Amino acid sequence: MAVFSQPEFDNHEQVVFCNDEATGLRAIIAVHNTNCGPAVGGCRFWNYDNDEEALVDVLRLSKGMTYKNALAGLNFGGGKAVIIGDPKKLKSEALFRAFGRALNNLNGTYYSAEDVNITTGDIMHAHKETEFVVGLEGKSGNPAPFTAYGTYLGIKAAVKHKLGKDNLQGLTFAIQGLGSVGMYLCERLHAEGGKLIVTDINQDAIDKACTEYQAQAVGLNDIYAVEADVYAPCALGATINDQTIPQLKVSIVAGCANNQLKEPKHGNALMEKGILYAPDYAINAGGIINIFFEQDPEGYSEQKATRKVEEIYDTLMTIFERSAQENKPTHEVADIIAQEIIKRGGK
Repeated sequence: MAVFSQPEFDNHEQVVFCNDEATGLRAIIAVHNTNCGPAVGGCRFWNYDNDEEALVDVLRLSKGMTYKNALAGLNFGGGKAVIIGDPKKLKSEALFRAFGRALNNLNGTYYSAEDVNITTGDIMHAHKETEFVVGLEGKSGNPAPFTAYGTYLGIKAAVKHKLGKDNLQGLTFAIQGLGSVGMYLCERLHAEGGKLIVTDINQDAIDKACTEYQAQAVGLNDIYAVEADVYAPCALGATINDQTIPQLKVSIVAGCANNQLKEPKHGNALMEKGILYAPDYAINAGGIINIFFEQDPEGYSEQKATRKVEEIYDTLMTIFERSAQENKPTHEVADIIAQEIIKRGGK
């Protein structure tokens, strides 16, 4: 399996393959860049079709974390980990302790945290073997509410810039994905008078959204073509692609998923279609911002973390305004700003 010749390889500093036969652990850790500090990013547990798909995912995700942390003004670099396999069958304390030992071998170059199909409880198992984990119970805890809050604020910024509205009352939101973050986002949008159209692979999650937030459910592939003001991708990445863009009937794409654009050209395609795109790593940084405050010498403060998350609104407004002034797609503008920060080591 080629690494250096992968299209997604972006001068990553390290790519580490981890295996523990006794527990079934098969993982890949990618450290993209540590100019601004140690690499920090979550670990996801996914039943990839093949090892190469897992490699591509971790390369993309780790680069996204470098840009996310830089743009959020955190002294973190970017890294990510993926555990390959079916979490329903393989999850165990022993597996996460083996993952913790693998983290130890990197000696602080990379700090991991929870992500898709991994809980703070799982990370606590890894913590029994390593100090190189964050988002711990009893400290910053579950980052999902903060990711959702930042996404909600980013949506408000996009609505203000594109539609000239200061509130979300009466707007329609197409939500793809009702995991922990997606459900918190539904709660906030509903509370402000938004109308929700939702889809997910989990029927229980759909039932909850319909019951508690009066959402309308549609099929997995039908979400792209619904008429709405905002399409919010909140599941896995690459849902903005050649097949879905022609179907979109929205003014804004703004959600909490990582790597929403399958390729950079799809950000250009959204702009050509008159759709405002909120760059994913700019809008979904709330969780990592919350985790950042674990390192505060005065101790973790939810109030400080929340204030920092609220800066996401201004960050996105800056991106939107610069995009309009320079006639560049928003994803390119966000990349340029992040690259400037990374080049100077976060200073």
